[in-house]
Amino acid sequence: MVRREAPLATVDQLALAHPRDFVEGMLAAMPDPVPGGEERHLAIDTDTIASTGTKEAALRAAGALCAAVDAVMAGEASNAFCAVRPPGHHAEARQPMGFCFFNNVAVGAAYARARYGLKRVAIIDFDVHHGNGTQAIFEAEPAVFFGSTHQFPLYPGTGGRSERGVGNIVNAPLAPGAGSSDFRHAFSEHILPALSEFSPDFIFISAGFDAHADDPLASLSLFEPDYQWVTREILRIAAYVCDGRVVSTLEGGYDLGSLAESAAAHVTALMAAPDVS
Repeated sequence: MVRREAPLATVDQLALAHPRDFVEGMLAAMPDPVPGGEERHLAIDTDTIASTGTKEAALRAAGALCAAVDAVMAGEASNAFCAVRPPGHHAEARQPMGFCFFNNVAVGAAYARARYGLKRVAIIDFDVHHGNGTQAIFEAEPAVFFGSTHQFPLYPGTGGRSERGVGNIVNAPLAPGAGSSDFRHAFSEHILPALSEFSPDFIFISAGFDAHADDPLASLSLFEPDYQWVTREILRIAAYVCDGRVVSTLEGGYDLGSLAESAAAHVTALMAAPDVS
């Protein structure tokens, strides 16, 4: 494993997924550190609160995606995992929400298309919460595929099967209490076949680990082997359709023990050569 510090995203990079005036206004509103270390806050809503360290963290979170794309496209890495916070998949084009300020994976996907001329990119999201922001940003863009498993009903209330965008959205909601077999069936029958058919030039993963059985914010029952399995399945498709180009980014996960173990399982699978037999 090669570890790199995430750079700060530029306004130009953020503006690939968010209107420039929103980006500039959001950055101007976020509190900066002040002499003496006085803590200040900006409350967007009851969940989404910026402190004096949030601006740098949010810029590095989005910057990590762009740097990871660069590394993979340059052949410096076969794939990459962005261990970042704050997460991003709830952030809509003009609306921070759900702990998210900028939509990191959307910035990365848009950057890959703009910087490298990739025609088709895919985003796979297995966070327990639906990535409403990612879907909203790309639902009218046929060159971006978005596939998601998530608990439904649950925050943010989106992600029904009928939400299809322009044919580029595949939601496979899971009922409260669903476990490994339900999760694997949803991927095997819905997400993975659609991903393979879409045949993207690059695959992004919104890797939330809050569907773990130990996580306190929802009621799915996944375990570390499920995250390894789905990672291997995505890599297997990537090996065929896009030379293995995959960038994953951390989304949710709120039990520190299961978050650490699940992320480690995911990264271990990313580091292993996929079985393409």
